Amino acid sequence: MAVEEKSAWFMGVIAIVLYGVYLALIFAAAEGGPVSAVNYIPALLATVIGSSLANAVLNIVVGIVSPKRDRTKDSRDRHIYRTGEYIGRALVLAGAGAALVLAMLEADPFWIANVIYLAFVLAAVLASIVKIVGYRVGFQKW
Repeated sequence: MAVEEKSAWFMGVIAIVLYGVYLALIFAAAEGGPVSAVNYIPALLATVIGSSLANAVLNIVVGIVSPKRDRTKDSRDRHIYRTGEYIGRALVLAGAGAALVLAMLEADPFWIANVIYLAFVLAAVLASIVKIVGYRVGFQKW
């Protein structure tokens, strides 16, 4: 398995797990009340920073322990990476648009921040899926 494919797996799994942790923290803090009343900022920052650190550490470790031939990138690796990032970026843009609409409607900052965070998580997961499919199945030649 190429290092880039392992990286895609890490990013997807870490994004899902830590977003689940975030949701668990928010719902636990709400104690049955409205979630928008919860101080979400510490949980959001902790899970975003934790996700970034976990992804970086795992990629460094895999880069160190992988044989040199698995660390070499070719045009296929670059194409798969680029395609995954382009497709994932579409979800970030959709999330930004949704956050903009919420801001224009003067929604609570909780909802705006959570739409943005969800967009980032979904973008990471979708980009990871596209990359994994690219490595496992390949892309259709047009």
